[in-house]
Amino acid sequence: MRTPDFSKLKAVYINCTLKKSPQKSHTQTLMDVSKNIMEREGVKVENIRLVDHEVAPGVYPDMTEEGWSKDEWPKLFKKVIAADILIIGTPIWLGEKSSVAQKLIERLYAMSSETNEKGQYLYYGKVGGCIITGNEDGVKHCAMGILYALQHIGYSIPPQADCGWIGEVGPGPSYGDQEWDGKKLEKPVGFDSDFTNRNTTFMTYNLLHLASMLKSHNGYSAYGNSRKGWDDGNRWNFE
Repeated sequence: MRTPDFSKLKAVYINCTLKKSPQKSHTQTLMDVSKNIMEREGVKVENIRLVDHEVAPGVYPDMTEEGWSKDEWPKLFKKVIAADILIIGTPIWLGEKSSVAQKLIERLYAMSSETNEKGQYLYYGKVGGCIITGNEDGVKHCAMGILYALQHIGYSIPPQADCGWIGEVGPGPSYGDQEWDGKKLEKPVGFDSDFTNRNTTFMTYNLLHLASMLKSHNGYSAYGNSRKGWDDGNRWNFE
């Protein structure tokens, strides 16, 4: 089997933890597993902790035009749109993705009516996935909402595009913790989960494979899906 070359790809990981740096993010610990795979495959990787930036809430490209005094989203968006792959990481709170993750999705949505050079919506040809951590429950529920939102705005979703880890019901150690309740643990929590390790690996490589295929074909053909073409009166085979 020929080893694929992923060195021309770019990926951006956006951590939607509620914790500002330098506090430890358990979600980042699992994101780093995927990120390290990409880096070893030669992918150019960027990591953003969204809560460290003054990103205003809203569904417009620049919220300073809507009354907010500061909005770093336009600057961050340049990194997002330059990447072939977007991975959203979030903790679970009350069974849901974090409020920061919801804000990110709304800001991504704000740009979704823009078009590329082929007249398609801007995110066409780009690939998305998500990484979830928490306790009790919610990995699949959070992934469902995030992946739906990404495909709705134009991202392509490969097979098994989510991964995660959850702890036992009730208070307890989180992913990557090496001590709990004042006691040192034998090994970092979750690192020995074959299920999490396998799904994280498969997700990462499926993102790489799909992004590589799309990049090699310059994204999707504009036949039948160009907003500009539709506005110009082209209906292809629609009657």
